[in-house]
Amino acid sequence: MHRLPRSLATLAVAATLFAFTPAVWGQTDDADNNGRDSREACKGLPTHFELRNALIAARGLNSGQTNGGLGNHMWGAIVNRDGVVCVVAYTGLTRSDQWPGSRVIAAQKANTANAFSLNALALSTANLYSAVQPGGSLAGLQHSNPVDPEVAYRGNPKLNGEGGDPMVGGRIGGVNIFGGGLGLYSFGRNLIGGLGVSGDTSCADHIIAWRVRNTLQLDYLPAGVSGDTARPDNIVHDIVTEPGHSTGVSASGWGHPACSAAATGIAAALPVRRQ
Repeated sequence: MHRLPRSLATLAVAATLFAFTPAVWGQTDDADNNGRDSREACKGLPTHFELRNALIAARGLNSGQTNGGLGNHMWGAIVNRDGVVCVVAYTGLTRSDQWPGSRVIAAQKANTANAFSLNALALSTANLYSAVQPGGSLAGLQHSNPVDPEVAYRGNPKLNGEGGDPMVGGRIGGVNIFGGGLGLYSFGRNLIGGLGVSGDTSCADHIIAWRVRNTLQLDYLPAGVSGDTARPDNIVHDIVTEPGHSTGVSASGWGHPACSAAATGIAAALPVRRQ
């Protein structure tokens, strides 16, 4: 049997390995590029550490603070102006301490607030509830821009809420129409992305999100629809039941259902916007 010289045999093995590995090498390069692209796209937005700390402080139950809700642990997410998920975090010790379904809802809320706010007009997800109902000024909006399930549910769930959450770097999409989503405005009233919070009642979600945004100092807000110039995109509680209607009607067209008397009072006294 004819044998190749040892040097040629070594070259043959190396060539075989090279032939079968470029796809893997390419994927590694792509992953590295995606990571770099995500970091670049999210420059100027809060980090995972900053969001998690602000979220824990805003929930604040250990310090006796109340949010008018159930007292649950929370998910938070931030997207950039293009709707790319930049950060996902939670307040509990593990990802199981929060409602699992609220992770995607938080990202959806962040996307919604970013997608339907402008430098000149801030709209929270709480402001959309009445507007999207039949007969409302934005009826059917909630059916547009669906969540991308390949972004929402990809990757290893053990990483959910960590610095390497699998949603990070993807465009989540989605439209949410109850409290918990806010636009993020830097100095000069520049809209730079959106924040979403989920895990409690929708009113408590809004209150906690508001406090998170204030802690992050990204509340240099422009005009809004709330009727409160100090809190332009605050939740509006003006829904009353009228004869002949199965659900309440918002006097302003931007109203959100009340969750509790406590939450309504807290929302009315949230920190005012930065000037």
